[in-house]
Amino acid sequence: MNHFELRGGELFCEDVPLAEIAQAVGTPVYVYSTATLERHYTVLREALVAAGVVDPLIAFAVKANSNLAVLRTLARQGAGADTVSEGEIRRALAAGVPPEKIVFSGVGKTAAEIAFALQAGVCEINVESEPEMAAVARVAERLGKRATIAFRVNPDVAAGGHAKIATGKSENKFGVSFAEAERLYAMASNSAWLKPVGVACHIGSQITDLAPMAEAFEKMAGLVRRLRGEGLHVERLDLGGGLGVPYFNQPEPPSPGDYAQVVAQATQGLDVQLAFEPGRVIAANAGVLLAEVVHVHQRPEGRRFLVLDAAMNDLLRPAMYDAYHDIRAVRSREGEARPYDVVGPVCETGDTFTRDRALPPFEAGDLVAFMSAGAYGASMASEYNSRLLVPEVMVKGDQFAIVRPRPTYDEMLAREAEAPWLT
Repeated sequence: MNHFELRGGELFCEDVPLAEIAQAVGTPVYVYSTATLERHYTVLREALVAAGVVDPLIAFAVKANSNLAVLRTLARQGAGADTVSEGEIRRALAAGVPPEKIVFSGVGKTAAEIAFALQAGVCEINVESEPEMAAVARVAERLGKRATIAFRVNPDVAAGGHAKIATGKSENKFGVSFAEAERLYAMASNSAWLKPVGVACHIGSQITDLAPMAEAFEKMAGLVRRLRGEGLHVERLDLGGGLGVPYFNQPEPPSPGDYAQVVAQATQGLDVQLAFEPGRVIAANAGVLLAEVVHVHQRPEGRRFLVLDAAMNDLLRPAMYDAYHDIRAVRSREGEARPYDVVGPVCETGDTFTRDRALPPFEAGDLVAFMSAGAYGASMASEYNSRLLVPEVMVKGDQFAIVRPRPTYDEMLAREAEAPWLT
């Protein structure tokens, strides 16, 4: 469920007409619904608790949407943060996420990032290789702070809506293998500067079949039992994220309730704190990208291009992942649907959102909304082709606020310094 709906032929976000935001802020622009963010977090948490999960740590994946207003909204609901860089840790802290609810993951943490995480007092550093374990120990010793860690384990389970977002197979770069997990956990337990508290996994994103999740969770629960059988202390099991969302015209994903039952069954009797790292399932349907039609270009042979002022630098997912986003008119027009290639102005053939999509008639100046764009939309945006970075707006009830403004061209150029020999 989301809070974007048609009223009298016009698309609203909560109680604000999207056309009003477009007029005030310009296009392209991302628009987020506070009510949807809060509802999605609450539904997931309530499903887990109803399934018997006691006090779950739900650490929102900051990479999905790193806007401070989004993070602050979720932090006020009790969410933690799953982070993969010092910058994301800093964002989470600035948004009011307590450090004891911040998880630090990623395969290439630098010494400086590890030091920052330790000094901030994050919940755990998810170690993803033996060299990284050694690096964390060195930094911890230098700082005189024992590092609380968990081992991210690669369960060798295939899942995810696209090869580029599948992370749980042995050929993927993430995590330590099952073959080395027990040895590394024992090594860390004998270190004066490491405090292993658990294990973690994350097998992919946009998962619409619970079977691979069940397989991975069962493997992780078995690992916890084996570690404890060796006399090692394990108090936390981080099951990652990856639950898919209902992108229009795509396979219907499992419900949070069904997901929670799989979690409960796999971890029954384990007596650990469970942690989760959802991103897309909370943020995707809480946001849209608004764009304006520049013109409609129809060739003599019949191909029809809907040219927008939004481009692949504003919404990269279709170009990068062949992702499908429902495209809706903000104000409906009468007339039969017709096929369009929906494209942006960037000088790349890849700047194509969809081909031969049946859409209602459009004219120059009309507004379109890319639905389910709240995850991996603005967070992946860039200034490619020297296009201004897309702004973001948050809606609550009948109010809206610009939570990341569009920079000016002067501001964009001022970020670059002149080489002395060119002055």
